[in-house]
Amino acid sequence: MAATSLPHSPVGNRDFVFSERDFRRVCQLIRDRAGIALVDSKRDMVYGRLSRRLRALGLTEFGTYLDQLERNGDGAEWQAFTNALTTNLTAFFREPHHFEHLLEQLGQSGATPRAPLALWSCAASTGEEPYSIAITACEAFGTLTPPVRILATDIDTQVLATAQRGVYPVERVSGLSPERKRRFFQRGTGPNEGHCRVHPALQALIDFRPLNLLSPRYDIGGPYAAVFCRNVMIYFDKPTQRGILSRLVTHMDAASLLYTGHSENYLHASDLIRPCGRTLYRRNFEADAA
Repeated sequence: MAATSLPHSPVGNRDFVFSERDFRRVCQLIRDRAGIALVDSKRDMVYGRLSRRLRALGLTEFGTYLDQLERNGDGAEWQAFTNALTTNLTAFFREPHHFEHLLEQLGQSGATPRAPLALWSCAASTGEEPYSIAITACEAFGTLTPPVRILATDIDTQVLATAQRGVYPVERVSGLSPERKRRFFQRGTGPNEGHCRVHPALQALIDFRPLNLLSPRYDIGGPYAAVFCRNVMIYFDKPTQRGILSRLVTHMDAASLLYTGHSENYLHASDLIRPCGRTLYRRNFEADAA
């Protein structure tokens, strides 16, 4: 039976023709590049974000843009393409029960400056999560120099740059207590009014690095006492999730904790991780030994 060809007609009234074939090519490219599975409901989002790239490059057709990407196996435009299609929804102390649990665990850890704890935010986005981890560590140890080192990684280099700057609109911290805002943020004045900067002591605790979770290995050391991998796996299919988890657990030991998103389910990976609380997991060493 002959394969059915995809139509070339544009979708909607737009500045650029965005055909079904263009959309499917985008889906395949981002899946191959970053493991992200785009669904049909993301079509308008894809058009809106990538049309900016066409304008920036002076191109008039999506097909030409995608041809250029495929010809250039790597480079800056691949990173721009990935950045454009990466969703970065985050907030300070999102899913607060995780940080309440982390606070308790850190307080019982017995960590010292000579034996600091390693913590990892593996989809750090614009930084709210790793800074929330840093604040929790400061509160657990009662100091701005707690015995922890935090690794913050993300595939999107633009959001990592935002995270490293640590400057946010004041609205982003409006949900924090007055005490946290006073202790951990510096309010901007003059030309910086309406923004705030995280305390330099928090920035000193965090190492920001680009990392693609699809990489065959993660050169990040370990083990990590806590790994935050929240609300990112929902963008991957089950086989890709298993591949990522199989690499994550190599950076965990028997005491390590994996914090996951509220909408993520890992029944298909019970040989890799086992539940030990609400959206909380440990590495399954019993399966390793079987």
